[in-house]
Amino acid sequence: MKYLSAFYRRKIAFAGLIVIAILAVCAVLAPFIATFDPQEMNPVDKLRSPDGTYFFGTDNFGRDIFSRVVFGARTSLTGSAGVILFSLSIGVLVGVSSGYFRKIEPYLMRLIDVLMAFPPLLLALVLVSILGRGMGNVIIAVGATYLTRTTRIVYGLTLKLREEPYIEAAISSGVKQKWIILKHILPNMMSPLIVQATFTFAFSLLDMAALDFLGLGIPPSIPSWGNMLSEGRMYLTRAPWLLIFPGACIVLTVLSFNLVGDVLRDRLDPHFRRDIEGV
Repeated sequence: MKYLSAFYRRKIAFAGLIVIAILAVCAVLAPFIATFDPQEMNPVDKLRSPDGTYFFGTDNFGRDIFSRVVFGARTSLTGSAGVILFSLSIGVLVGVSSGYFRKIEPYLMRLIDVLMAFPPLLLALVLVSILGRGMGNVIIAVGATYLTRTTRIVYGLTLKLREEPYIEAAISSGVKQKWIILKHILPNMMSPLIVQATFTFAFSLLDMAALDFLGLGIPPSIPSWGNMLSEGRMYLTRAPWLLIFPGACIVLTVLSFNLVGDVLRDRLDPHFRRDIEGV
C-alpha cells in the first residue's frame, strides 16, 4: 500500500498504472477477450469501419483489428519482458564483474564502449539482419542495445558500493567475494535496477515496433502492433483506423511505463538520477 499511495498522489501516474494492468489482462486472457480469430480473413468485410460487430474495424484482408490489437498486446509485452530479462541478466553480470574485479574491467568495459558507439536502432538492425527474423532473435537484437546502458549503470553502482565501509569491513573479515556480491552488492542495487527496467520496457517496445514496421522483426503471421502499422500505412487516408488503434496502444503503453517509472524512481531511490548521471 505504501507504493500505491505514491501513485494516488499523482493521478496521471495512477492512470498509467491502470493502463498497464489492463494491457497485462489483455495479454494473459487474449483468447477470451478477442471477439474473432486474429488470423481469420473475411474478404467480404475488408476495410470495414468500426461498428458494433467489429469494434476497431477490419483490415484489407477482413481481419478483426480489435482481436489483432489484443493479441498484439501479448506479443509486445512478451517481447519487451524478454528484452528486460536478457539485458538485465547480462548487464548485471558484466557490470558487477567489471566493477568488483578490476583486472577484467578494461576488457569488458571496452567491449561495452564499442557497442555503445553504435546508434541503438542501427545496432538492432544489424543484429537482426544477421540473426534473422523471429521473436527470440528480435529480443537478442534489441536486448543487446539496452544491456550496454544497464552495464554502465551497474558498473557505476558497483564502484560506489565497493567503497562503502560495510563492504570494506566484510572484505577485511575474510568473507568470500561471492557472498559479498550476493548479500551486499546486488541487494543494494535492486531499486535502481527496477526503475531502469521500467524505462527499458517502454523504449524496447518502441524499438521492437520499429523493427516490425521496417519488416525486419516478428513475422507478419504473428499479430503485433508494429506489423499492424506496417500493413496499414498504405490505407492511411482510406482506412485510418488501421493505424490509429495500434498506434494509440504503443503511445499509451510507452507513456504509462514512463510515468510509472518516474514514480518508482522517486519512491524507491530518489538519488538514482544523480547516481546514473555520474556514470
